[in-house]
Amino acid sequence: MSAGSRVAVVGASGAGKSTLLGVLDGTVTPTAGGVTVHGTDPAALRGRELRRLRARTGTVRQHLDLPGALRVVHNVNAGRLGSWSAARAAWSLVRPQGTAEVSAALARVGLADRLHERTDRLSGGQRQRVAVARLLVQRPELVLADEPASALDPALADTVLELLGDLAVRQGGALVAALHDPALALRHCDRVVGLESGRVVLDAPAASLTVAALEGFYGVHR
Repeated sequence: MSAGSRVAVVGASGAGKSTLLGVLDGTVTPTAGGVTVHGTDPAALRGRELRRLRARTGTVRQHLDLPGALRVVHNVNAGRLGSWSAARAAWSLVRPQGTAEVSAALARVGLADRLHERTDRLSGGQRQRVAVARLLVQRPELVLADEPASALDPALADTVLELLGDLAVRQGGALVAALHDPALALRHCDRVVGLESGRVVLDAPAASLTVAALEGFYGVHR
């Protein structure tokens, strides 16, 4: 995958999209085969080396990984834990650090007024945007997004995909996004990889595909 790539991973539920993203960030160990991320195999890394890899890889998961009892500022700042010392991370829970950058990230996802709100008081779509803001302050080279717009209206979905794609390009990396909306995939990605039962059955430039073709891939028939 070349720098600046924006890849959509598509397929029906259970096709293996989330599993693939987990293999890429080292949270899932493959039973066969392997991947290379930043020049290394995540499954072969442990301890500090794995943490370094994950610091360079930002992930938005379907379940978001946002402790609800924490305020929004702390959940966004979690994107910087890989580059902070343990002492700074602990002190930030008492007196939040880098709030100007956190506020700027929240403003970009339309949550400028939620800096100090408890995360569990937000709607599902708002929590999804907090997870995106966390990536904006992390500034990873590789962005892995698992249905990052599933709880968003169409306008916000476009905004989020633009932010994630631009972030990856600015850092000289790439975006890999599992998407359930064919139109969103074609608007924001330059390559589409289709999975079926864990196997790659489609790998094509987005410009060569149509929404109707991808709808058929998801089992949607008009």
